[in-house]
Amino acid sequence: MSSPFALAQNVSANQRVTPYTLTDDRGRVVVVDKAPLRVISLLPSLGEIVCELKACDLLVGVDRYSNWPERVKSLPKLGGLDDTQLEALVKLKPDLVLLARSARVTQRLESMGIKVVALEPQSQEDMHRVIHHIAGALHLPDATVRSETLWQSIQQKLDAAAARVPKAAVGARIYFEAGSGYFAAGDASYIGETLKRLGLVNVIGASMGSFPQVNPEFVVKANPQIIFMGARAATDLKNRPGWQRIEAIQQHKICSFSPEQSDIVVRSGPRIPEAADLMVACLKRLYPS
Repeated sequence: MSSPFALAQNVSANQRVTPYTLTDDRGRVVVVDKAPLRVISLLPSLGEIVCELKACDLLVGVDRYSNWPERVKSLPKLGGLDDTQLEALVKLKPDLVLLARSARVTQRLESMGIKVVALEPQSQEDMHRVIHHIAGALHLPDATVRSETLWQSIQQKLDAAAARVPKAAVGARIYFEAGSGYFAAGDASYIGETLKRLGLVNVIGASMGSFPQVNPEFVVKANPQIIFMGARAATDLKNRPGWQRIEAIQQHKICSFSPEQSDIVVRSGPRIPEAADLMVACLKRLYPS
């Protein structure tokens, strides 16, 4: 993998002096006027995109939840959205900080003259745009080609996963619980889009938002045939009032994910094809041919 120095050397003279301008997810116009050599990512999916763009060596720090690829595990951990360790971050002297739109530390960083780009993909279309912007903001050689190559690879892998879905599962009603407190993945979310790609029917419609908090009784009435959720939550399903009436529970059609698998499934990053593979693997267990 290229070093930061090598990456910088690979940038043409024209690219080196041509600023990259984008509108980030705050609606702010951000100008990255030179290739950053020290980058911090405060959202796991953004760091994963950096690495999949073959620029992992630029990362000098990440949030506490970043754990992929393996090399980021040894980087300084700088807290989360609500408790970013500002002093430790500043000591790393970043040229660019990638973070979520909802991060609390954004204004403080900008007041200190640190370049900030806020990106928080909610859909696969968003992800396409974010991959493009990260490649551009890093001033990577052939940024457009590199970002499109990554995006097309993601799409091809998703198509391959969809082709492996058991026919008996196609059209099944599903409920995907994305977090504790009955937060579900809606049809409009990147998870919902993956489910649709696999031929499944989400009981949480697009009109309900990307990740709405739903009433448990709504799920009972929707009567999903398959439930996707974390393994810890799945152990308590039968104790949820009324849920014993749900077809998925009666028929033991539960896809549960370990914490490590959940990291893959719920992140809006370049590992969406791996998330699809995990879903398909479970569907094959539930609907053996």
